[in-house]
Amino acid sequence: MDPSGSELQELRQLLGELTARVFRIERALNLEPGRAIEAQAAFQAPAPPPVAAKLKPPAQVAPGIPLKPSQVPVRARSSTDLESRIGSHWLNRIGIAAVLIGVSYFLKYAFDNNWIGPAGRVTIGLLAGIAIVVWSERFRGRGYRIFSYSLKAVGIGMLYLSLYAAFQIYSLVPGGVAFVMMLAVTSATAVMAWTQDAEILAAFALLGGFSTPLLLSTGQNREAALFSYVVILDLGALALVIVKPWRRLLVLSYAGTLLLYIGWYMSYYDRSQLRLTVGFATLLFAIFAVAPLLANQGKDQALLSDLIPLCLILVNGAGYFLQIYTMFEPVSAKDTAWFALALAAVYIFLSRQARARAGSLEAARTVDLLHLALAIGFITVAIPIRLEAHWVTIGWFVEAAVLLWVADRVRSELLNAFAAGALALGVGRLLLIDNFNVTRPIFNSRLATYAVAIAVLGAVAWYGSRRKAETPRTAVPFLSLP
Repeated sequence: MDPSGSELQELRQLLGELTARVFRIERALNLEPGRAIEAQAAFQAPAPPPVAAKLKPPAQVAPGIPLKPSQVPVRARSSTDLESRIGSHWLNRIGIAAVLIGVSYFLKYAFDNNWIGPAGRVTIGLLAGIAIVVWSERFRGRGYRIFSYSLKAVGIGMLYLSLYAAFQIYSLVPGGVAFVMMLAVTSATAVMAWTQDAEILAAFALLGGFSTPLLLSTGQNREAALFSYVVILDLGALALVIVKPWRRLLVLSYAGTLLLYIGWYMSYYDRSQLRLTVGFATLLFAIFAVAPLLANQGKDQALLSDLIPLCLILVNGAGYFLQIYTMFEPVSAKDTAWFALALAAVYIFLSRQARARAGSLEAARTVDLLHLALAIGFITVAIPIRLEAHWVTIGWFVEAAVLLWVADRVRSELLNAFAAGALALGVGRLLLIDNFNVTRPIFNSRLATYAVAIAVLGAVAWYGSRRKAETPRTAVPFLSLP
């Protein structure tokens, strides 16, 4: 074949393909095709020979038409992502860390040689902290949110440490001024968390807020000031949790409150502060008792977020009762039984509130049942605290009968389970612990205790017989063996 004829054949083939592509583009854009169809037919060439097929260029889209994500080669895309990650993330971070390390060494050298006085050192720390926080906004605006939050953590930490040095180390400012300035830093961080929808910044605010009493401690007992501040801090955390689905902040807030309380109690508490301490403990308990009901549920909650209110309810109730019992045990341990009954009433009320809010939410229904379980648990605990000897056994049997009756009315398997537990406690104490020394052959404590036990066990047997047609899901009917 003539080489010139072969080249002409290839040119006609390419021109025909280009004309067809132009026609398809014009048709997709709803443009007038003109003579595109005629040109396509005129330059339509027969099937190319094998040599021409080998020389056919790879298919390409028309200029100006962007590639779809599926058309971008995977290898090219992955290599570009890796280069972007290294260039825009890691090299930036390494450079910033190097600059910060260099500046810190220079400042240390200047401090060691007294080039900069105490006031200058604090001023440099404050200005550097503010500058880093402001600078981090530049990275957030470019989409590097995580890196921006890391810079904010550094800047906020520098502010707290500078104020700590100004008060504790150099005595440049009084404690009240340092406290107000730290409170301003905490408030500003909380505002940034709310405006930027950043839970991590809210965590920074809480960490700084709970660290403030430790950083400004003078070794003096200031219970009212300390716990008033803690109450305000917990209320602020609760407000954030109400407007934002950040329930993990409740765990951080409760942990900070508990640590400060334990530290203060071990260092300063004495019996003369009983009423004030009980008042603050009750107020803090109330905040975290209502927090799971008021917390923003959010649209999508992970399993961890669903477990947070359940754990908080358990730890808050048990921790508060343990505090009360520890403080009242040297005075009158039996009075704690009334606290247990009061807590039972509170949790019954919270259970009703949770039930009203539950609707079709399974998590809210679980919160309702957990409140009810705590109420029953506190009633069970109050019985041995307040009563003695066989009266404890009678109290547990009566509790089992009441729970069984309520469970039958409301059709609750959970209450059936608690009735079985109270019944097991009563039977176990009756057989293993109670030791009756009676002088009367009739109408004595042993007769009364066994009469109550027989009556309750008879009621359980009757209840079990009613459920023979059903499939019992609790152990209650099996506790009344013939």
